[in-house]
This record gives sequence, structure tokens and C-alpha cells, in this order.
Amino acid sequence: MPRDSPPRDSPVDPRGPRFSAWITTAVLAAVLLTGSWRLLAAQAVLFGLCAFVSLRLNPWGHLYRFAVQPRIRPTAEREEAAPLRFAQGVGFAFALVGTVGYATGLTALGVVATSAALVAALLNAALGLCLGCEVYLLLRRFTPVLARPQ
Repeated sequence: MPRDSPPRDSPVDPRGPRFSAWITTAVLAAVLLTGSWRLLAAQAVLFGLCAFVSLRLNPWGHLYRFAVQPRIRPTAEREEAAPLRFAQGVGFAFALVGTVGYATGLTALGVVATSAALVAALLNAALGLCLGCEVYLLLRRFTPVLARPQ
């Protein structure tokens, strides 16, 4: 693997990201209720680690694998990691903007950015609709084949 290639995560059980999205929804709701830029910054770090390093660094994924998955029916369904990592990158961007907004006194910016992230997390958790994943697939569709990494 070339040095400049992003790390490759293996396909994941799609129920894991939905479980994580429920917890993310709760965290983002708590941010909106408290205005805590520190809590939002912690969520931004988590989004960043998952997007830019590996999905395996998500503590909610570990909680799902060790506490929830053994108690539910197995599934052969798998989801590619690349769209999920892209979605985490989008979440990182919104959480970063929200953190800057709250931390600098631009509360309206913090509320808007956090609300957008909350809506996306809630759609993923409740309906299985990952907006970031859909954007990833749309971008892939319009990216010339030669520009795509192998």
C-alpha cells in the first residue's frame, strides 16, 4: 500500500454506525441544551479520529461490538467503510465550526452548525439515512474514474 493512501477499514455491520448515531444524537442534543463548546469539541475529536485515522477508534463502535452485538441476531449484511468515514469527516467539519462558534461567543453559529449535525445524526439513527454517505456516493458518481484512488 502506498504511503499516501488512507488506511482501509474493513466493511462493518450497518447496525453499529446506527447505534453510534444514537449516542451522537444524545451528545449533540446535550450540546444544544447546555451550549458546552467543550463537549462539542470532544465530539469533533471523535469525528476526526474516525474520519482521518480509523473507524475502529470510535468508542461507541466498541460498545456496540462488545455489549450489543452479542445479544442480537447475527447478520451477514455489511457496509463499506469509506462512505462512513466521509460522513464522519462531514460531522467533524460541522462540529469544528460549532465549537468555534460557541467558544468565540458566536452562539448562533454554534447552534446552527450543531443543529445541522444533530439532524444528520438523528436521520442516520432513526431511519438509517446517512446523509454524508449519500453525498460520498454522489461525489463518487461524478468523479472521473482516472481521478479515483485505486
